[in-house]
Amino acid sequence: MKITICGSVKFAKKLVEIHSKLKELGHEPMMHEDMFGIADGTASELIDGISLNHAEIKRKHNFIRWWHDCIKSGDAILVCNFDKNGVSNYVGGNTLMEIGFAHVNDKKVFLLNPVPKQVPYVDEIEAMVDVVINGDLSKIK
Repeated sequence: MKITICGSVKFAKKLVEIHSKLKELGHEPMMHEDMFGIADGTASELIDGISLNHAEIKRKHNFIRWWHDCIKSGDAILVCNFDKNGVSNYVGGNTLMEIGFAHVNDKKVFLLNPVPKQVPYVDEIEAMVDVVINGDLSKIK
């Protein structure tokens, strides 16, 4: 299955690990190539830019459109929602949009961990997520 990996850039290292695990399971994982450079520290311009003005980096590199197109080209998305900023299983604004992109394009939406309860858009997440896999990548089918 062609699976777009979505989640906060803060978790780049974890996303790269999940990318490898999905490959081992026979899937075709997809995510922006810059995520690998962010994870291993070689994308210094992006790393510095994200900490200074994340919105400008998103515009300059057209990341939102890239993720939209990647999601449309795949079969499903895996939302990697880890704890962030004191919120368990955090789903931020960009990731919420990515869930929406997948939903309106009839792509299956997998959530790695349970739906976050500390965000104001719980209902929207619950309405669009197909399967919560509770950390078990083998549940992606």
